[in-house]
Amino acid sequence: MTTTLDRMVLWNYFRSYAIVLSSLLSLYVIIDLFTNIDSFGRAGGGAAGVIRHVVGYYSYQIALIFDRLAEPAALMAAAFTVSWMQRNNELLPQLSAGIPTRRVIRPILIGSAVTLSFGPLNQEFILPRIAGQLLIAKDDPEGVKAQVLAGAYDPSGVQVEGLAGVRKERRVIKFYATFPENPPYPMFHVTADEAIYFPPGSDGPVAGGVPPGGGWWLRLGEKETKENPPREPLPPNLRQVEIGQYFLTTQDVDYDMMSRGAGWYLYAPVGKLRELLSRNEPRRQARVAVLFHTRVTRPITGALLVLLGLAVVLQNPNRHVFISTGVCLAFSVWFYLCLLGSKYLGDQGYVAPPLSAWLPVLLFGPITVVAFDSVHT
Repeated sequence: MTTTLDRMVLWNYFRSYAIVLSSLLSLYVIIDLFTNIDSFGRAGGGAAGVIRHVVGYYSYQIALIFDRLAEPAALMAAAFTVSWMQRNNELLPQLSAGIPTRRVIRPILIGSAVTLSFGPLNQEFILPRIAGQLLIAKDDPEGVKAQVLAGAYDPSGVQVEGLAGVRKERRVIKFYATFPENPPYPMFHVTADEAIYFPPGSDGPVAGGVPPGGGWWLRLGEKETKENPPREPLPPNLRQVEIGQYFLTTQDVDYDMMSRGAGWYLYAPVGKLRELLSRNEPRRQARVAVLFHTRVTRPITGALLVLLGLAVVLQNPNRHVFISTGVCLAFSVWFYLCLLGSKYLGDQGYVAPPLSAWLPVLLFGPITVVAFDSVHT
């Protein structure tokens, strides 16, 4: 049964959460902005252009910053709410009336569960959609400057690399593709002076439109066309458009993947990570597995962090509100150091990926249960 006090406590929690989150986001943006103010100034366009670029840049970066602060914000909001209840003597009368502590803070636990769900939802539905915008350089809002690219492996077996790229045109300078041996098709290499990526459904250079998955239009140099053209017969994913020009169909590799480098999958949803785990790619299999299991355990670790913080605050009702919050932050730092250490062990192959993700739960789970159970009722 929901009472007036429950609604008041829940409202106080959401208000604290809004204040804490806006303060953390503002502080992060201000520090990052003034640290990189010179880079934003090189974007050009005058004062108005720089302001538009700054606003547009951080409007997307806010989602990434929130992804990093979701659990600490929920912890601090819960700690502030309980501490202010103690400071204003709102907790003692309810305990004197025989109401258990766990019943008093039930609205805070419900509010924490709601706010903790924002992190995984943002990670699954928002970050994958704006992954391309998150890569916009501070000094290149239009994407006209050349950038360094990394190699990428397509599920079709083709390994592609590029010397440099231009994001606005999705153009790669010096494009290299290695096709695996797959009888009757031999292993061979293709070197193109430039390549342009065409997404699915666009009007590409291929008759009938760009196939599903998208592809690359390749323009070979004059010397390459005469001396080292692709060997016949061509594999099914490579077709000749005209002399010196070819179209390479890919399943996953697009310009964004090459520009993100080896960590392109960090913004992928759980479904995509699960698909990647089904492929035989030993070079990144361990990292993808660790990331997948970390996504699964994220709600649990967030809940443990909040419960442990509340237990610390409730252990001493006479402690000052800011001291209690500082102690919670100290536990939060300790907790996240354990998370990062476990992730490192999994990425390097020292422990199995599932164990690296569940290790913080196994370490802090019993501690949290004991600490929360010892709270005075």
